[in-house]
Amino acid sequence: MMGPSHALSGAAVWLAGSWALDHFAGYEQSPLALAVGTAVCAGGALLPDLDLSGKVTRNQGGATVARTFGVFSLFVAEVTEKVSLGVYYATKLSRDPRRTNGHRTLTHTIPFTVLIGWGTTALCAAYGKWAVIGILFFMFGLALRGLFDEWAERAGWLVVTLASLAAAWFTFATLPGDRGYPMIGLAVGVGCFVHILGDMITRAGVPILWPIPIKRRMWRMISLPDSIALRAGGRTEVVFVRTALTVVAVLSAVGLVAPHLLSRFNVEG
Repeated sequence: MMGPSHALSGAAVWLAGSWALDHFAGYEQSPLALAVGTAVCAGGALLPDLDLSGKVTRNQGGATVARTFGVFSLFVAEVTEKVSLGVYYATKLSRDPRRTNGHRTLTHTIPFTVLIGWGTTALCAAYGKWAVIGILFFMFGLALRGLFDEWAERAGWLVVTLASLAAAWFTFATLPGDRGYPMIGLAVGVGCFVHILGDMITRAGVPILWPIPIKRRMWRMISLPDSIALRAGGRTEVVFVRTALTVVAVLSAVGLVAPHLLSRFNVEG
């Protein structure tokens, strides 16, 4: 799927999951915590595409996520792509094909999803709010780039960077005491996993079973049959999938906010 669809899927899944926890388990979140989790999950749903690099010196090409912070994020994407390709060749078996890039390899696996979620949680636990502000800055930038793609393209990477920094600093100043913030790591991990599922319903697929070898292949791409698989950027994705995700996100947000607003009005009345 394309970047905006990935980001929207992350936001929709986090809002729907938060509504389910609130409704069935009584787990309430403050409006700030809900907004932060939604933004981080939306950003996390773009993170795996850091393995699609562009032209660093020209500030061109690459995936949506790679263009978020201009040449800086393009450089990170270049490094990620080369590391992913290196891991591919270090672990490939005899029937795995030759590749010229690392896109849809390491960062599109379950181990990467678990590692990035755990690593985010560990950073927050070890360094507290100072780690949080750095992580939020990066994830807010990805969320802005994905959810508001056309605006971000017109505004440019510098405006996106400044907006992300302002949002991260506001959140940093508003967050309660020094604690582990495990929900941030969870949101990043969930976002990455949602991305993998989104790419799995396209024709190219993802190596979701890695590192389990199957018939002398370590990097077998798993996807829907071509007859029903989505074409990335096609009409079905842009019109129908994004509309469905928007409806889920809006209904979940209303379901989370409406009861609290009604109870407040009843108390005031």
